[in-house]
Amino acid sequence: MHQQDLFDQPGRIELDDESWLLWYPEFYPLHHATDLYDCIENTLAWSQLPVTMFGRKLLQPRLQAWHGDHEYTYSGLTLPPSPMPDVLNEIKSECEKVSQATFNSVLVNYYRDGCDYMGWHQDNEKELGETPVIASVSLGETRRFVLRHLKTKEKKEFELNSGSMLVMGGRTQTFWQHTVPKTAKPRRGRINLTYRKIISNH
Repeated sequence: MHQQDLFDQPGRIELDDESWLLWYPEFYPLHHATDLYDCIENTLAWSQLPVTMFGRKLLQPRLQAWHGDHEYTYSGLTLPPSPMPDVLNEIKSECEKVSQATFNSVLVNYYRDGCDYMGWHQDNEKELGETPVIASVSLGETRRFVLRHLKTKEKKEFELNSGSMLVMGGRTQTFWQHTVPKTAKPRRGRINLTYRKIISNH
């Protein structure tokens, strides 16, 4: 069941007793989001790397870049640390003010068209801690973002438009999965920045 009509107003959303979201559909005005998209698209060194899924090595269905103080490992892939350029640091500071959290890393995903996607997953790596706060900023094309409760299968859906920010906190990564599904509809590029804090690499 589509529920994005419930989430067109900014504010805090309680997913369950221990999991919450902060939703800001107009975190950046559209003209500024467009400028950020153009800058980031032309500044970062994008890569498409193989990850291990279901025992097979496959190329990720999107491009990405990793910036921060620590390396990050997921799906059998280890991303070496790379300093944040000024534009990513500026966005980080603004996300920290709103979320009241601190971040030291950002995973940037570049969805080139509607065929690029992110499968169902949880950001539950040990180096993120038990209750990570992750701030997700979207630039460019609007894409669907769906959360699904692991036990009840309840779904929450958002349309992540250009300039929006969605913060996931509490035990969202414990009890919920999320995805950016592919679509057959024509779609232009979308850049998604997910700020997080790496606590330990062990």
